[in-house]
Amino acid sequence: MDILITALPFLLLGLIIWLANMAENRRQRGEPYRSMAYASYIPLLILYFGLFVGGLLLQGIALQLQNRDVATQFNTLLPGGDAAQMVAGFGVYGWGVWLPALVGMLLLSPRLRRPLARLIPIDPANIVHAVALSYTMLVIINLMFTLGAGIGNLATMAEAQSAAGDAPMVTLTGLWAQQIFTALLGVVGVGWLVHRNWATALQRLGIVRPSLSQVALGVGIGLGLVPVVMLIERVSSFFQVAFDPDVERLTEQLLGPLFNTPLGILSIGAAAALGEETLLRGAVQPRFGLFFTALVFALLHSTYGLSLSTLVVFILGLVLGIIRIRHNTSTAMIIHTIYNMTLALLAYFDIAF
Repeated sequence: MDILITALPFLLLGLIIWLANMAENRRQRGEPYRSMAYASYIPLLILYFGLFVGGLLLQGIALQLQNRDVATQFNTLLPGGDAAQMVAGFGVYGWGVWLPALVGMLLLSPRLRRPLARLIPIDPANIVHAVALSYTMLVIINLMFTLGAGIGNLATMAEAQSAAGDAPMVTLTGLWAQQIFTALLGVVGVGWLVHRNWATALQRLGIVRPSLSQVALGVGIGLGLVPVVMLIERVSSFFQVAFDPDVERLTEQLLGPLFNTPLGILSIGAAAALGEETLLRGAVQPRFGLFFTALVFALLHSTYGLSLSTLVVFILGLVLGIIRIRHNTSTAMIIHTIYNMTLALLAYFDIAF
């Protein structure tokens, strides 16, 4: 059941991008394509319109909840949490939904994409690029949900769930399912099943057999990034800008159970590398460019909110992106795997930054 719930949004997004590839393939061959393009745009427009209306309703609800009595009632639902923040979060999430939803709809218009083509290497007329750009607004909406709810509140709810003996929020099966579907979304996004076979899709993604020197480079950079993160933590602490403790609490609740087994530690490294690198460095970066892809990568880690951890992920994204440009996605996968596994091992042995 959990895998089905995980699969459904990816199946929808995969179907839309597949239709976009079909339409773009027809356009480039000079065949009628508009009906196929509309078939890919209409589900996105319906989704974003629903989110747009829902966001406006949330903002309206937030205006009605700005009183102490309602906040007190929320305390009964969120023991130990910040109920006032949750109430205020309705407003944050409200505009954080309707505004990106509006942008997501507008990005389907080539008029808005033409100025963007001066900043990132997209083709404004390309239907696949239009859909991919529109998808980035889903990343923003997901982030705004986290910010609206409050990372501290989410951590508190996760701790209460754990104390009650409920199943962990992130399971080994769920982690692999999510990342495999993410990787497949990248493969379908570059035209697999339309104008590329499996081999040419992997070639477009930069997923190749790495040389021994590239493997060594990946391992070395992956290990070398860890002390860099430690140095950032030390310097930030010196200037009294520490990592958000709520981010650490939430991360511990989400991934902590996976830190306790060798398979879990391996999965934290390999699964994320498989999914995120295939989609972002493999499929997205050649079209969105280094900086914008690294930004999407950082914001995709919504459980970090907007914190020092987000900056660290952005820097990691830049490093991985440069490796993708100079070598291939496979080498970036090795770096990502070694980096994540090393951090998981440090957590396992309780070695603090």
